[in-house]
Amino acid sequence: MTGLPFSLVCALSYTLIQNGATFVSVDKIPNPRDGSPALLIQDDGGGMDSEAMRRCMSFGFSDKNSKLAIGQYGNGFKTSSMRLGADAIVFSRHLNNGILTQSIGLLSYTFLMQTQLDRIVVPMVNYEYNTSTSSLDVLNGKEHFMANLELLLRWSPYSSEADLLKQFQDMGSYGTKVIVYNLWFNDEGITELDFDTDPKDIRIAWDVKKISTIPTRKRIQEEHIAKTFRYSLRVYLSILYLRLPKTFQIILRGQAVKPHSIADDLKLVEFIKYTPQCAGPVEELFVTIGFLKEAPHVNIHGFNVYHKHRLILPFWQVVRYQHSRGRGVVGIMQADFVEPTHDKQDFEKTSLFQKLEARLKSMTWEYWDTHFKLIGYRAEDKTRTRVTKPLPSLQKSLGYHNKRKTDEPIDLQKRKKHASEEYVTGLGFGQNKQITTTPADEVVNPETINLMQENKKLHTECLELEKRGEELNSKVVELRSKIEEAQNEYNQLLAELQSLDVKEE
Repeated sequence: MTGLPFSLVCALSYTLIQNGATFVSVDKIPNPRDGSPALLIQDDGGGMDSEAMRRCMSFGFSDKNSKLAIGQYGNGFKTSSMRLGADAIVFSRHLNNGILTQSIGLLSYTFLMQTQLDRIVVPMVNYEYNTSTSSLDVLNGKEHFMANLELLLRWSPYSSEADLLKQFQDMGSYGTKVIVYNLWFNDEGITELDFDTDPKDIRIAWDVKKISTIPTRKRIQEEHIAKTFRYSLRVYLSILYLRLPKTFQIILRGQAVKPHSIADDLKLVEFIKYTPQCAGPVEELFVTIGFLKEAPHVNIHGFNVYHKHRLILPFWQVVRYQHSRGRGVVGIMQADFVEPTHDKQDFEKTSLFQKLEARLKSMTWEYWDTHFKLIGYRAEDKTRTRVTKPLPSLQKSLGYHNKRKTDEPIDLQKRKKHASEEYVTGLGFGQNKQITTTPADEVVNPETINLMQENKKLHTECLELEKRGEELNSKVVELRSKIEEAQNEYNQLLAELQSLDVKEE
């Protein structure tokens, strides 16, 4: 997504879900130094202790080994925040085994440039809450702390330690807050992020008047989600995740983002099975494909490819069509078998990815050739649109097959009549009927798809319950700590009372 500097939010959100967060909030705030606009990203996830903060702020480090995590290069936060503005300050509160820590780190391009340092310096200060004194203790040595605090007060938006610590007041027992300031300007001298056009959105500077003056028919296309996601953060976030837990919300400028399923925008939908040609067991994949409901009045097509539920390639145009062939065809799939690039804007160009691209291209043409008359398109000149097969020596490397039994389209209309009979037979009823079987990789009936979707839904709910259990365990630890503090205070008061009784005697 060229020209869309919202990768910071994207890099944070899914990791937050795994870390127990129930929300991530994005908003505009004023820079206390000069009143200029700054970008705030805040969550209620598990936060980071001092070591985790150091790793987050260091270049080239990553500990995301989970199969659910999409970040692995260790530079996502740094590069994305620097794409948004010159400077970023991070506040994080973490609670573990009754130990509460608060960390503050600064990643400042302004500081590095004006001091002309020959190495990257990231000032950080760390505190630990002392339950006996109800105060914050300095970690990592007083001298080191004071040197870093001085840099924070000089180069951050806050001029006193008290102002820095105030940023933790709206956090619970854990959470993280990122403030990106000194936002970049475009060639016209205004900030790249537009906070004014829509008070409930954050946009890329865009000529709104130009869109409003174009003809109505073309305006339908320009106002389609396939176009607006490029400059509207709200639209982009609405399609960013294929699936989100019900307990998690993305809040933009005080208003929750409503998730949008691109599949709901399609008509004449089919599900096509795709089996990646890679080593080891691979989960069965289904590509959802159909015509946009606005077809044939819009010139939009392409596949929306997700990786671990996160959108990597939106409306990826695998077909450079001539005339009309392929127009209006849109697909959705999740491709966990290929690896995304470090900025999550593309996939690594491996042989698996090239085979996927080739198959999606042929899939588009196969679907269009079968359905175009139902939409209102006219047949094309076969001599101009004919697709030639690759040379035999290249067919294997491109994943081309004359007869492809692993990813054939499922015609739901034709299968609907037989679906209930197959389901009843599978349950052991209707034994007087002749039982016939079909290869599992050729046809999949709707009941099977529903069962698979229900299984994935239950799996997601189990993960949510596990995360909820972890949150409750954390709260138990916190409550036990408070009970212990109360017990100590009670014992102290009781001892004082007993000493007073002795004196009176």
